[in-house]
Amino acid sequence: MTKQSGSLLLIFAIVALAACVTINVYFPEAAAERAADRFIQDVIGEDERQSSAIPPAGGGGLRFSGLLMASAYAQSPDINIDTPQVQSIKERMAERHRNHLAEWFNAGAIGLTRRGLVEIRDRSAVSLADRRNLERIVSEENSDRNAVYREIAVANGHPEWESDVRETFARQWISNARSGWYYQTADGEWTRK
Repeated sequence: MTKQSGSLLLIFAIVALAACVTINVYFPEAAAERAADRFIQDVIGEDERQSSAIPPAGGGGLRFSGLLMASAYAQSPDINIDTPQVQSIKERMAERHRNHLAEWFNAGAIGLTRRGLVEIRDRSAVSLADRRNLERIVSEENSDRNAVYREIAVANGHPEWESDVRETFARQWISNARSGWYYQTADGEWTRK
């Protein structure tokens, strides 16, 4: 073997090793559930909170795989929900919940969708005078919910996690809902908790 062919072989081996090593950052589901629960409890208030007994999903961390098939998992990181943008949205949502939404959830006028939003399900459960206000407030709530899912993903350095954040929050809104509130099942049907 010549010196040149030995060098080429070494370079090829290094390139092949580097090409086989991949880094996948998995969405930290358990940490997201804890963050969602904390956020939701801050919004609906301690008096309105429904205890959740759903165990967190496992997983998360970093996975390295390559020629040696080595794997390493980091402990599930925390999800940051304490940015000024997220806090501002949370304060608006908590005020809206206290002033309007809690009453409308209790009356069955609105329910939680399977996509992490609020939907009007029975206008007749609200007085005629409040119906226009109902539409405006539900629209504002959904705008803030969409914004908070996006902001949490961005604040954690992974804008591509927005749909995962939304799905996690959708489950946790339902999990934290009070008895008697309506929510959508996976097939889109309304049911009462």
